[in-house]
Amino acid sequence: MLLVRKKTGTKTSAFGSPGRINHDSSSFYSSRLYEGLSKEEIVKYVENPIPHEFLNRIFCKSSEKMEELPDNSVHLMVTSPPYNVGKEYDENLTLKEYREFLKKVWKEVKRVLVPGGRICINVANLGRKPYIPLDALIIEDMLDFGFLMRGEVIWNKASSGSPSTAWGSWLSAKNPTLRDIHEYILIFSKGMYSRENTGRKSTISKEEFLEFTKSIWTFSAEPATKVGHPAPFPAELPYRLIQLYTFEGDVVLDPFMGSGQTAISAVKTNRDYIGYDINKEYVKLAEKRIREFSLTLSAPKLFDYKLDKNGKSSKIIYTSKQLTLTDSLAGYKKEKKRKVCRKKKKARAKKIDGADQRKDK
Repeated sequence: MLLVRKKTGTKTSAFGSPGRINHDSSSFYSSRLYEGLSKEEIVKYVENPIPHEFLNRIFCKSSEKMEELPDNSVHLMVTSPPYNVGKEYDENLTLKEYREFLKKVWKEVKRVLVPGGRICINVANLGRKPYIPLDALIIEDMLDFGFLMRGEVIWNKASSGSPSTAWGSWLSAKNPTLRDIHEYILIFSKGMYSRENTGRKSTISKEEFLEFTKSIWTFSAEPATKVGHPAPFPAELPYRLIQLYTFEGDVVLDPFMGSGQTAISAVKTNRDYIGYDINKEYVKLAEKRIREFSLTLSAPKLFDYKLDKNGKSSKIIYTSKQLTLTDSLAGYKKEKKRKVCRKKKKARAKKIDGADQRKDK
């Protein structure tokens, strides 16, 4: 008789665990380390519909009051808040006033998120004298609201970061200064770790899932001059978060919409979006960019497949440049320009032909 040994999962031990397969971590989470921290609250899942006329719109107003949105109606919030560092849309608030302003927005976000809905905040730390750990301050405020922290992603901007020479004392230990080439993406959920799926489809591929669940993401920053906004994040950033944390047809909110990158990523992935921004010109810019992008839905995924003449499949791995949605939009604009040039060339040729024919007569 053939005996089949039952596979057992790993569990937390005093010496650590080399692998995590069906891992039992109950002894770790019941330790005193977790005393006093926010606990998961299992509640009945509620999802209220948003009026159709409010979907896929950007409202030119503050997100401190989002009365257009019912309670428990949004599945994911992705944003990068204004940093209050003197950009043209900043209000020169004190650090305390700035945190109070953001807290009003986070409070509204908590109201409109469905149970288990996720929040993803892209933020950079500020200054050097002293260094302001904005990520730590936002984490503190979010935990005070009862959000569950799920982790943080380090966005490595690599060589695309601005070529800062603010390194302090050159080649000396007197006062060297670190130059940030990274930003953070802070991830939280409302009340529960898991979120109900009401029958919608997940659109993330296996390859994307394996890549996007890593805690360090490396892709280029977005040039402000290319987008027309002082501080845009690349569309690749919300694209990854939308793929990872939502199902097709879900609603994505950006309370600081800016140039419209979150909305563009929502359009690409067949999600609905809602945005807020107090600057009329940026609302117009975002709406224009969304319209233009909607005409091009051909940007490739991180991984794709092609068949050769024998029907065999081979994987194509796209570079981060090819993956960037804004590059797809730029490609569309170039093609549009080429078409106009071709049209003008034909018109000129026709005109010359007509003139030659008249001469012959």
